[in-house]
Amino acid sequence: MENKDQLHQVSSEMPAGNENSPKNESSNASENQVVENQISAEEKQKALAMLQSNKLVEEVVAAEPKVVEKQVATPKKVKEKPLLNKEEVAEIQQLIAPDQSAFDDDDDEDDEVEHDFSELNKLQLVEMLEQVVEDNDVAKIKDQVAAIKVFFLKLNKVDIEHELEQFILDGGDKESYNHQDDPLEIRFKAAFGKYKESKAKFNEQLEKQKQVNLQEKLNILEELKQLIASEETLKKTYDEFKVLQDKWKEIGQVPAGEVTNLWNNYHFLVEKFFDKVKINRELRDLDLKKNLEQKIELCEKAEELLLETSVTKSFKLLQKYHDEWKEIGPVPQDKKDEIWDRFKNATDKINAIRREHYAKVQEEQMVHYEAKIALCVKAEELVGEEINSISGWQKKSNEVNELFKFWKSIGQAPKKLNDEVWARFKTSMDAFFDAKKDFFGKIKDQQVDNYNRKLELCVEAGSMQESTEWRKATDRLKYLQEEWKKIGPVPRRHSDKIWKRFRSACDTFFTRKSEHFTGIRGREDENLAKKNALIKEIEGFAVKKTKAENLDAVKAFQRAWMEIGHVPIKVKDQLHAQYRKAIDNLFEKMKISESEMSATEYRGMIENMKDDPDSRDRVRRERNTLNIKVNKLREEIMLWENNIGFFANSKQADIMKAEYEKKISKAKNELKLLEAKLKILVD
Repeated sequence: MENKDQLHQVSSEMPAGNENSPKNESSNASENQVVENQISAEEKQKALAMLQSNKLVEEVVAAEPKVVEKQVATPKKVKEKPLLNKEEVAEIQQLIAPDQSAFDDDDDEDDEVEHDFSELNKLQLVEMLEQVVEDNDVAKIKDQVAAIKVFFLKLNKVDIEHELEQFILDGGDKESYNHQDDPLEIRFKAAFGKYKESKAKFNEQLEKQKQVNLQEKLNILEELKQLIASEETLKKTYDEFKVLQDKWKEIGQVPAGEVTNLWNNYHFLVEKFFDKVKINRELRDLDLKKNLEQKIELCEKAEELLLETSVTKSFKLLQKYHDEWKEIGPVPQDKKDEIWDRFKNATDKINAIRREHYAKVQEEQMVHYEAKIALCVKAEELVGEEINSISGWQKKSNEVNELFKFWKSIGQAPKKLNDEVWARFKTSMDAFFDAKKDFFGKIKDQQVDNYNRKLELCVEAGSMQESTEWRKATDRLKYLQEEWKKIGPVPRRHSDKIWKRFRSACDTFFTRKSEHFTGIRGREDENLAKKNALIKEIEGFAVKKTKAENLDAVKAFQRAWMEIGHVPIKVKDQLHAQYRKAIDNLFEKMKISESEMSATEYRGMIENMKDDPDSRDRVRRERNTLNIKVNKLREEIMLWENNIGFFANSKQADIMKAEYEKKISKAKNELKLLEAKLKILVD
């Protein structure tokens, strides 16, 4: 049903004299006819144009109107009919809510904000808020302030969770954790407080102004009543009526509780005035035509929203258009259903798009929820396993951290379930790290003792780093290195520092020893000539037919190069570059793969190391290092392959799955090369 043009037509008459006097009725008709003849065509045109642009409804009807409690007092000698009957009340209810379906799903509106500040960090958000609140126009900035607040609190929550996580990892007790506001939080609260003060002042001033506006409109209603009861000529009353309408339009908002009553009374008096001057029908036709044009324009705007990509923006604009529709007024009776059906059809389509959008969001969130449930199960399995070694805790910590990274990469679950599933996952995380804290607390004393023992080794190694007793110092340092390996771990905060101290002392001595024994100048020139000759031999090597022969030749060249010995330091780098270039060119000729090249070079290096009695420790350390790397890669590959099983069937999950498969392929190639090197060491 059309929303306004079904308002009741006031049918009571307001004659100037006795309502039972035929003489007075005929004299009034004659007077009106004379007045109409006196008004020029130009003046009539101006009057019609003014009334065409006038809105009979000045305030938006914000709630379902009831029967007017404060009806305008009936002027003297005027017999009035009841203001509203039951049918008219139903029609006004249709005016208030022409299509309730246009505003369905309102509960979801708060889930989105108008501004997107997801690319800004906390500092940028605080600086923007401080700048925005300098503007005292609360109505202008309130949406932007609300959006800044949402994104800031979201980032701040993540920071607090990370701070708590780090606090626990550093050995802290979660029960004793107490977050202190950082400078950005303090600045944010200060700026937001300033906005709240401005908002309170704005609301206070707005309410005061509404009361003033209410009184002004009540005064206009009184003047309209007097104008209707006036015996003045049509020309004079019409001019006064036009002035009152202009004043009414210029007055701003009034208290919400008075809107309906004011609107009904104003409409009632306007209808009475039109009845009095006998031109209501002509002016109303013009007004209906203007209202039709405005509603056609609203239909076109609503239909344009079907192409809008932002669901939130289209829905907000649709609400705005519905508010404007209620304000416009009635249209010609023969166009009423047609124009409303067009507007309602666009509304229904937009609501359907919005429902489809949120249904898709809900579906994606359920996929995220299922993935998070799977991670909860995996976390609970990890917590239930018994761990009795540091390496075991380190391995499980890596797995738990990988689970947490995976968790953070998954999007939001449904709002009602998100907190529940996070609490379940967090419970497992807390239980794991509490158990880890208890374990390392028990071995803390042992680590302190290990630290003191290693500190003694550092002191002794440091005392020998400048020694010239090469054999004696070498044997003693090797013994200290063996003792170092036997000692268990030290507290993490000291581990790297004390190891660098011990290694530095050992490296200093062995570097001095190497320089001492390789600094003999007599053989350097001879070695230089041999290496130059070897480079020429490599460059002139004719590639054999079989791959094995080529690889044997390369190994022989590399072994010969390592056996020659040192050359003058000033040509060392240049000569080595020439050698590397010759070897690389030879490999290019042989078309040997990168992994085979690396393995071949590695084999040559290891074989030369094995021939050196002083390099046994280096070979052993190299083997241990490779074993650690191989085991770590195998664990990572296994973990990644397990994680792939957690992905559900969705577009986003397929993208993440492809990234994991790429990582696994790369890791397997690296593992293959490391295993080849390890085999060389074992052979």
